Amino acid sequence: MGLFGKKKSRCGSGSGCDCGSGKAETAVTKKKAETVGASVKILGSGCAKCNQLEANTVEALKILGMDTAIEHVTDFGQIAAYGVMSTPALVVDGKVVAYGTVCSTDDVVKILQKVSG
Repeated sequence: MGLFGKKKSRCGSGSGCDCGSGKAETAVTKKKAETVGASVKILGSGCAKCNQLEANTVEALKILGMDTAIEHVTDFGQIAAYGVMSTPALVVDGKVVAYGTVCSTDDVVKILQKVSG
């Protein structure tokens, strides 16, 4: 990369992307991800509040008819990478949508509806 030159893409897409994935994301892969459903993660140590948020999220997904696996992240390094300092936290499609509180099932339904458009 030159001082004033265009930033070189790491993924090879040529778009200036700095994702470091090693491959370009295409419209086809993006469309496939939308069809499969949202990526949902619960961030937290595994305490009662984290487990309650996970249970509420499972129920919300059932209500919406979404067959989405939930990943429970307990590694504090990964949690901090999301910028979360207060758990439990709910992450949908890589974005933190709630943290520091146990969202009710209705709240999670509303969040998922809003995120999915």
